[in-house]
Amino acid sequence: MSRTSPLPASFPSPASSAFPASPCPPARPVPLFPPLRVGRVGRGGGRLRRALRRRRRVVSAGLAVAAAAALAAGGARAQASRGAAPPGGKPPPPAAVRLVSAPVRIADGATVRLLRPGDRVDVVAAERAGPPRVVAVAARVAEVPAPERDMGDGGALVVLSVPRETARTLVGAGAAARLAVTLC
Repeated sequence: MSRTSPLPASFPSPASSAFPASPCPPARPVPLFPPLRVGRVGRGGGRLRRALRRRRRVVSAGLAVAAAAALAAGGARAQASRGAAPPGGKPPPPAAVRLVSAPVRIADGATVRLLRPGDRVDVVAAERAGPPRVVAVAARVAEVPAPERDMGDGGALVVLSVPRETARTLVGAGAAARLAVTLC
């Protein structure tokens, strides 16, 4: 290799007769430089990548904590839906009870005139021999029939919506004692 020409010695020079005259400028030597690293600009690119990785870890940890909390809350609801009592909560309400209509004669007709359908009443049986006892608790008034004219002081009729067992108790108490109601 010659010092004046960057081309190897075996390569003919442009001034020689092997090359015709060319409009291109003569070749120049290329300076030496370190190889380029694509995608990495100095040390700042590494810092950016590390910061993004750290941020992803923080977001991942936050999502994991939120998922654990949701599973814990959902687990309590799932237990409640399967019939198990949730920890520290009230027991589930009892199964729905089938209600029946029970016509009951109340001793005081004026008290019955105060009642309206939808009211809740307690029915008390007053026996001559013993203290009064509560026969039905929070019974719903289904209907208040029109008062009968020829009954006098025989009381008044009211139709209560109660469970079947309570209806049996009301019928038995009505045959043996005078019934009264208290508004709930």
